[in-house]
Amino acid sequence: MLRRLYDWTLARAAEPAAEKWLIGISFADSSFFPIPPDVMQIPMSIARPEKSFRYAAVSTVASVAGALLGYLIGAMLFKAIGQPLLQLYGYEDRFVRFAEQIRANGFWFMLAFAFLPIPYKVATIAAGSVGLGIPVLLAASVLGRGGRFFLVALILRRYGTAAQQLIDRYFHSLALVAIGLFVGGFVVVKYAF
Repeated sequence: MLRRLYDWTLARAAEPAAEKWLIGISFADSSFFPIPPDVMQIPMSIARPEKSFRYAAVSTVASVAGALLGYLIGAMLFKAIGQPLLQLYGYEDRFVRFAEQIRANGFWFMLAFAFLPIPYKVATIAAGSVGLGIPVLLAASVLGRGGRFFLVALILRRYGTAAQQLIDRYFHSLALVAIGLFVGGFVVVKYAF
């Protein structure tokens, strides 16, 4: 199933609508959606390595805009939307401690969440609920998300063909690693805070 999804995404990477999907997923990932933009950015960058920096820029801008929505959910709609989202992902019980850490180390905490494969939406909602400064959120989001997406773009621009051959050859093993990182991010949020 994952192989078909990868092949489908790779085939769509050259289509004009692919960038719109990348924008939508990048935006939603930072505020409410559990799928990271890497699922679109990586195949798109493999299919069109010459556009990998453009895709990184698009992901960064959309992700930072999504971070603002996550912040607004936390700041203005926490009881109506934020709490149900936290319950859905199983984070409600640890949220108080998590929010305290954001108050204490806001920039560094947000920067780490923006860069690492950890669900960023939880951090953006928490940032809004504790009133973290918007300039801090924006700076951490631009640096963290931009750093992550441009690192992927740099690697794929330089090694796009080799990366595609590597993925084709070891697809199942790499898919398991990706799933492990994805699930691991949720586990880290659930049990570390």
